[in-house]
Parts: sequence; C-alpha cells; structure tokens
Amino acid sequence: MLVTYKFRIYPTKEQEEKLNKHFGHTRFVYNFFLNYATIIYKVMGRSTNYNEWANILVKLKKMDKYSWLNEVNSQTLQQSLKHLDQAFKNFYKKRAGYPQFKKKKFSRQTFCVPQHIQLYIK
Repeated sequence: MLVTYKFRIYPTKEQEEKLNKHFGHTRFVYNFFLNYATIIYKVMGRSTNYNEWANILVKLKKMDKYSWLNEVNSQTLQQSLKHLDQAFKNFYKKRAGYPQFKKKKFSRQTFCVPQHIQLYIK
C-alpha cells in the first residue's frame, strides 16, 4: 500500500528565494537539453539520451557562463534530465506528444529532490 502526504508550506523570503532558484534552474536545464536534443536530431539525424545530457551538464557547470547552476544540488538537475528522458521515451512509444518547453508563467512549477531534503514540522 502506498501512502501520499500533501502539505501546504508557508516559506520565509529566504526559503522562497531558494525554491525559486530550484524552479528556475530545473526549468533552464530541461529547456536547454530539449533544445539541444531537437537541434542534434535536425542537424545530425540522431537522437540523444540521459547519459549524454548528464555528461554535458557536468561540463556546463564548470563553465563560467553557467557556473550559477552550482547554486542548487546536482540531484535536482539530474532529475530534470530524467524527466526529459522519460518524456522522449513516451513520445517514441506514441504515448504522448513531443516534449514541450517549460514556461515560467505556468501555474504549477515543480522540482524533485531525491536526496538531502528535510522537513521540519512545528
């Protein structure tokens, strides 16, 4: 039996800034690699996958231009790549349409943190 809990949080300004960084960084990574995969397919005629993206992400984080990606934990960014990979798998199996770019104005912003999460309940 699976159990799910749903919480409403009221973050402080500092916590809200950290959440917004996570939302923005994961959205950027997802969109960056969706664009990358689309261009590679159009130019070279081949598909790309999670492993290739993860290797490129490591290199991106080392570049000065994208050093701000180090502000959030790497697992969150990797999870964004896994979501994109799953979106492509669903597309190839004709279970969904072509993956869409994520928008900031969309009402539901999410990110996953597979490790390093702590909840304090008062």
